[in-house]
Amino acid sequence: MPTTISSLISSTESGDRSAADALFTALYSELHRLAQRQLARQVGEVTLGATTLLHEAYLDMSRREAAAFPDRGRFMGYAAKVMRGLIIDYARSRRAAKRGGGFEIHSLDADDAVADAEELTQISAALDKLAAVDPTLAEVVDLKFFCGFSFAEIAALRDVTERTIQRRWEKARIYLHRTLGHPTRA
Repeated sequence: MPTTISSLISSTESGDRSAADALFTALYSELHRLAQRQLARQVGEVTLGATTLLHEAYLDMSRREAAAFPDRGRFMGYAAKVMRGLIIDYARSRRAAKRGGGFEIHSLDADDAVADAEELTQISAALDKLAAVDPTLAEVVDLKFFCGFSFAEIAALRDVTERTIQRRWEKARIYLHRTLGHPTRA
């Protein structure tokens, strides 16, 4: 009998390290698509590939002992958050290199990537603040903005209506706009 995702999640919850590895393997193609979506949002010279991002995320996730995945949606949300952090770290290191941390010759597109890295860092900080206030809203943003999931896909992962996800998205969007100092539309 093949192992189901829910049984792998359950085993992972009880601390079974091999189940966590099997869960990652079972969801590999979906996670790879998630990594591609994350990288597609980047502008400029992004030399980080989807496979590299996915493998770095796996290594990062496998080092964390207290990671809990009560369901498939939370596992995907957690993976998205790890990938977001890795992309931000990558963007920061590129920005540091651009400011003299390393000698490189860049095209004009690299300047755009540095500006986007700063904006991405600000968005990430605002999202961390939102997660402290309402983790559910922050998770919707991670899944929608950083992973590229549709409202319907997020609703299915969360086992709620699509309209509920749309309302959460709107609340999160307003919070983030205010936190970032952008005016919101009435």
